[in-house]
Amino acid sequence: MSNDALSSAGPAFDPDGSDDQSAEALEALIRAIEREVDELQFTRFTNDDAVALGQLIIQLGVGRNLPIAVCIRRPDHILFRAALDGTTPDNDYWLDAKSRTAERYFVPSLLVGLRGRRDGTPVEDDPLFDTTTHAAHGGSFPLYIQDVGPVATVTVSGLPQLEDHKLVVEALRTFHAAAGL
Repeated sequence: MSNDALSSAGPAFDPDGSDDQSAEALEALIRAIEREVDELQFTRFTNDDAVALGQLIIQLGVGRNLPIAVCIRRPDHILFRAALDGTTPDNDYWLDAKSRTAERYFVPSLLVGLRGRRDGTPVEDDPLFDTTTHAAHGGSFPLYIQDVGPVATVTVSGLPQLEDHKLVVEALRTFHAAAGL
């Protein structure tokens, strides 16, 4: 699946857009992200892999002059963290909040927000979802080991949430192809 698969099936759903977007576009985006989760499984993920993946994302950001911050972490253990020019301390909040959401729900942070929107019950309305520490915005993707489950997260902050998500997916696909995973 190409990186533009999220936008190739008719009018794209914009998670930052208005509530009057089509339910079909929302459902298509949800299905596309669910396919990405199935596709982007690892056979292993080491600390060295985390550094290599983080460097790849930073190279993409530098090459495109993107104001991004990146964090790859296991719960309670940061494996890689960097911020390019144009980022602010707010990006650190977003990295942590989106990572916590992906860690808690075991799916990409964008998917958490989209499913709530589809179901008419935004996760932010759940009293157990602390919006001071969690964010259901795109940009964090769990790193899954086949037959094990999620073991870490990779998170980007600095772009609109769908673009953060797409950058992470692009990097994961490139990393998989280069590592033969």
